[in-house]
Amino acid sequence: MHNVCMLALVPGSGVCTAERYLQRSKERPAEEPRGAGPFFFIAGTNGAAIVSSYCERRGWRRIYDKQRDDFKLKWCETKSSANYCNFREGKQLMYQIPNDAVLTTKIGLLGSLREYEGVSDKISRGRGPSTSTACSDRTNPSSPRDSRQCVALRRTLKMEEFIPATFRMDLRTEREAFFATVSNTETQMWICKPSGLNQGRGIFLLKSQEDIRAFRLKLQNMEDSQAGRRALQRQPQPYIVQQYIQNPLLLKGKKFDVRSYLLIACTSPFMVFFRHGYVRLTCNLYDSSSNDPSTHLTNQYVQKKNPLYSQLKEDTVWSMESFNTYVNNKFRVAKGLPWDWVLGTFTKRMQQILTQCFFAVKSKLDRRLGFFDLIGCDFMVDTDFKVWLLEMNCNPALHTNCEVLKEVIPSTLVETLDLTLEIFNKCRLRQRILPLANQREFALLYNELYPPDLVPASRRSNAFNAKRNIKNKNTKLRRSKSGSSKRTPLESPEEAGEGRPRPTTSVLNKKGRTEIGASRRTSHSGSKVKGDAAE
Repeated sequence: MHNVCMLALVPGSGVCTAERYLQRSKERPAEEPRGAGPFFFIAGTNGAAIVSSYCERRGWRRIYDKQRDDFKLKWCETKSSANYCNFREGKQLMYQIPNDAVLTTKIGLLGSLREYEGVSDKISRGRGPSTSTACSDRTNPSSPRDSRQCVALRRTLKMEEFIPATFRMDLRTEREAFFATVSNTETQMWICKPSGLNQGRGIFLLKSQEDIRAFRLKLQNMEDSQAGRRALQRQPQPYIVQQYIQNPLLLKGKKFDVRSYLLIACTSPFMVFFRHGYVRLTCNLYDSSSNDPSTHLTNQYVQKKNPLYSQLKEDTVWSMESFNTYVNNKFRVAKGLPWDWVLGTFTKRMQQILTQCFFAVKSKLDRRLGFFDLIGCDFMVDTDFKVWLLEMNCNPALHTNCEVLKEVIPSTLVETLDLTLEIFNKCRLRQRILPLANQREFALLYNELYPPDLVPASRRSNAFNAKRNIKNKNTKLRRSKSGSSKRTPLESPEEAGEGRPRPTTSVLNKKGRTEIGASRRTSHSGSKVKGDAAE
């Protein structure tokens, strides 16, 4: 682990634990700090101890008045218009993109992926806009950079490859289609989820025709009550119904899922990263007929309600390294898997899926320099080793209540802030963004400014390299004659006369560390510059 991350874990290091943070937060100073700053504001407790410690080590001072607009960083658990109305683009950092619901709510993600798939299908049949204009924000479709950015869209996955069959209950046509689908079947289980809630709240299973009839009646009652509600009254959470994965891969007989992270460190330009998280297991052995929610739902909020949690707490969270070792020993030979399937094939698949999810919302997200977001992404693996995306969550849990989380969460959060701040400052100062001095465990999925070459550096011909070097030298010569060597922050290295950094591919070794190797054509394992992540 990076040294700066260790500070959050070492007792007596001067970095406040969650308990000390809560105590200190109650001791609000009599007067608000004034002066030149920089200042930071935190609302809520999720990750607050780590963020506060990070800022204080940089010499920043905390403010408590949420109406103040002279902050450098604002970290809030919940989004409200008041948090964004006085935001100063390019001068302040704001955690959570205002409209990230297109990615982090179940209905938002479903709608975005469906729309993206529809556009992709039209392009593949030649009936839609050109590939370059469909997947690039650039206005010049003939630009080589545009064609490189479109590789991901041409290799789009079908939704059924990574999303279980899903129906929206807020749309009458889909609601009727669902009930028609399940009217004559007793074998298939379904899981019902509120669109905008997390921590397993409001989730229940539909396991029989009796459950389905009761659910249908519930929806009808909700619809009748909504008809009588005033427009300004709070509407109930809409539901989605998703096919339950009835053949989950088990770890020591227990159901599990994998929490990974998608970091949008900057929205203008987009800089998007992936990072491994941890594995979440249930306390109970898996039994598909069980009515206990903690047998089916793996998140810590649900598991804490299990009577066995206090004695099994450390067993409910595994590191990715432990998961990798278990799969190697238990399934590699029996299933014919490659060595280190978890840190190789599985990682690449998660990155591929998340890249597609990002592309599905890329044109929808609010884009202002200073917005950033850390999103929790939950995956499941079935007995055929097929990878499923379950959901994506804004404001993911950043608690450190067990040993694995004490290793993962502080390092994830510190690197999130390091990367975000470095990119932010480089953009403000009009400096070249890459390479990133603070990039450690995060792998770069998408880089809007410097897309990689279609042909890996190791396979370029000498003639190609010679031609590019001559072009760069001529560009530098023209600039020296004109007396100007500066470039705007939106110029690529080629436009500025600088050589593009050699594309590299980041993979995790057995210890979960990021290794950098030569670029490969199949580089959806998270290249250090945006690679062809969706193959």
